Parts: sequence; C-alpha cells; structure tokens
Amino acid sequence: MSKLPIRTVEKPWGKDVLPAPFSAPGGQRIGEIWFEPPPEVPSLLIKYIFTSEKLSVQVHPSDEQAAASGETEATGYGGKEECWLVIDAEPGATLGVGFTGPVDAATMRAAALDGSIEDMLVWHPVGPGDFFYIPANTVHAIGAGVSLIEIQQNSDITYRLYDYGRPRELHLDKGIAVSKGEALDPGLRKHIPETGTVELARGRYFTAHRVDGLPGDALRAEYDGPLLVIPRKGQVLLADQPIAPGDCASAPNIAALTLPADGQYILVRAAG
Repeated sequence: MSKLPIRTVEKPWGKDVLPAPFSAPGGQRIGEIWFEPPPEVPSLLIKYIFTSEKLSVQVHPSDEQAAASGETEATGYGGKEECWLVIDAEPGATLGVGFTGPVDAATMRAAALDGSIEDMLVWHPVGPGDFFYIPANTVHAIGAGVSLIEIQQNSDITYRLYDYGRPRELHLDKGIAVSKGEALDPGLRKHIPETGTVELARGRYFTAHRVDGLPGDALRAEYDGPLLVIPRKGQVLLADQPIAPGDCASAPNIAALTLPADGQYILVRAAG
C-alpha cells in the first residue's frame, strides 16, 4: 500500500493551464491524470480530467452487457459506472448527462448520424462542487472548460455515438444497444458545499466520501478495509510517506492513515 504511480495523458482536447496543484509541461495539452489501480483495489480507477473542448457523446455498458458481448474476455475489462466531482469550471461550462425526454433507438441513431443528439442531451451548467453519478447505459458528454475528479470502475470500454466530426471511430450498433434513452435520475446529481463531510456515492461498485478534518466513528468503521485516499487540502501520511493534493494512495484501512485535522480529502472503497 503506497502512493500510486501517476500517468499524465496528452489529449487534443486537454488544457495547457491546469488548476493547482497541477501544471502542464510546456507545449503540452493535458487531458487526463490518472493513477495506476493497486493490486489491493484493482476494480477502481481514479482520474483527473481537464477539457478545453467538448468530449464525445458516449455511453458505457454494464458488466453483464460487456460479458455478453465478449468484450470482457477480449479486453480484460467489464462495464463502467462512474461519478464526477467538478473541481474547477470556466464560465459557461456544462456537462451533458441523459436526455431531455424519452428517445427510442431509431431516433437516437438518426440523431447520432446527423449530430442533433448533442442538442437532445441535458446540458447542466456546472461549477466547483457539482457532483454527478453516471450509471452504466447513461448517454453523456463532458463539455469544454471543465476540470473534474472521476471515480470509476476500472474499464476502458467506451462506445462513441457522436464526435463532432473528428476522425475517430464511432460505435453506433454497440452504443445504441446499451443506451437508455431517458433523463438522468435527479437524485444522482447534487452540489457539494465547500466544507463539511459528505457522502458522494454509495453504489453497486464503490462508496466515496468527501471528508473534512478527522473522520467520525461511523466513517472509520466504513473504511476498515482496503481504500483509496485523494487529498484535496492538507497532507495525509501513510506510514511516513506524505500524500499531498494531486496524489492518490492506497491503504489497508483508515487506521493506517494519519489524516489532517484541518484538511480535506476523498475516501473511496470498493463495494462488498
């Protein structure tokens, strides 16, 4: 259990100016910073995502759909549920999640082909503290000018439905087959205040909390097992190893961490 190795990923839609504590190397546009999943928590992946352009309109299958299609065996990955916590946003930044109303498969295909699917999504204006849980089968897109933390199942199965004319492969048959043509459940989005301990997610695959200061007994019991910690303010210690904002670490349990009484951090554990 230790600080996780970081992979910095250049993307044409990335940013050359990143929010603190990150910085982009000269001449590079960084779209993602992600942390190698540890053997103790192999099912989860933590990313920071930074956008200067809209990302594709896309969807992910469930575990069962990935297995039925044979892609779990082919790629080593299953389905994907994820959640987003916005940490920075430019004026006018939005996230597209779910449809404005019911959409059948034929209508969705036609809209993906002519680009009108973009206008059928609900584009939510966002700022720091906005949180969305994205179940598998939810059609979604990250807009321009957003920086967020993504907590997800460790999967790279993505079906692109529309990509603004960029020369990348689309996956209409597979994508539409798993897409729900419906709005996002309003209970799956909320605004997180700047301070205070808040439950972010509690789902089939992971549980996550944003914690201010020292955790109470209930949280200590909740995280009495393998976990990931993402410092946001202040420094966490794992044994004698400092884990600072911009890092992510795995720990055998919460008791292995020295947590800052005046800090803020995110705790994540796999379900089960």
